[in-house]
Amino acid sequence: MTWVDSLDALLPQVDVLSLHTPGGTETRHLIDAHRLACLPAHAVLVNTARGDVVDEAALVDALAGGRLAGAGLDVYEREPVVHPGLLGREDVVLLPHLGSATVESRVAMGMRALDNLVDVFEGQAPRDRVA
Repeated sequence: MTWVDSLDALLPQVDVLSLHTPGGTETRHLIDAHRLACLPAHAVLVNTARGDVVDEAALVDALAGGRLAGAGLDVYEREPVVHPGLLGREDVVLLPHLGSATVESRVAMGMRALDNLVDVFEGQAPRDRVA
């Protein structure tokens, strides 16, 4: 195993870049045109994290320019809308946000929703308040 000091140091060495990071302002467009250019042309990008981690316009440009071999996306920058430049490409696999589609994950999600309902009915704030 080889450790590197930064993402930018890692990118030129990867064959597959698989993203697993939370979304938010700190990771928005973490993979942008600059970082896509750091990847080898034979590399494949896989995003099952959050859609806005990848700048999809920059991804389309990298694919169209032959600077990236392919991409696999389970999440999208403007979900549920998919960037039109990604549609119909033979070097892109698009999935309908199935990364969490395991029995264990779905049961845990349902139990968490029930916990929130119990909190509300007991007069407490729900654990996962949305608004």
